[in-house]
Amino acid sequence: MEPLSLTETSSSVPQKKFHILVGVTGSVAALKLPLLVSGLLEIPGVEVKVVTTERAKHFYNPQEIPVTLYSDEDEWQMWKGRSDPVLHIELRRWADLMLVAPLDANTLAKLANGICDNLLTCVVRAWDLHKPLLFCPAMNTAMWEHPITAQQVEQLKGFGYTEIPCVVKKLVCGDKGLGAMAEVWTIVESVRRLLEERGLPTES
Repeated sequence: MEPLSLTETSSSVPQKKFHILVGVTGSVAALKLPLLVSGLLEIPGVEVKVVTTERAKHFYNPQEIPVTLYSDEDEWQMWKGRSDPVLHIELRRWADLMLVAPLDANTLAKLANGICDNLLTCVVRAWDLHKPLLFCPAMNTAMWEHPITAQQVEQLKGFGYTEIPCVVKKLVCGDKGLGAMAEVWTIVESVRRLLEERGLPTES
């Protein structure tokens, strides 16, 4: 784990980099994390860090992630006493934008109800609502079509978060239908457009 610089804030001195925090949860779509991070790093002027749930680790190789990766263990190792930094707060301060991709059904339910029982959900619960948060749902079609899913997605949008909608495709389980995470290029372009709207150069 790379130590987080406590001097880095989003409101002090002008930054050379736009800080993107990627949250990854326990959907099969987490397989695409290396590709997603690589795509984001191709946007000029960005710096990327990743926060992962424990279940998401099942789907990707950490050695293929070329940026700092934080997990629950790091939160508890960092804090030993009263004056120590709290990782989910430091990450919240560091990030200019958060992208949760994929957002699985379990974490969707947690975020919609304010549950914060791991590093990723704590970051989101503490999120500065003046900063953009994008989320990319990903789950089995039957789970996506359950009535509670639409309610929970609308709840997140009500918080001010931006949905990058799921798509129709043949899922890893063999089913075909809505529920697959948006294509990586779609996600990267959504981030790029948002940065352009905020005046950050996105071309070399």
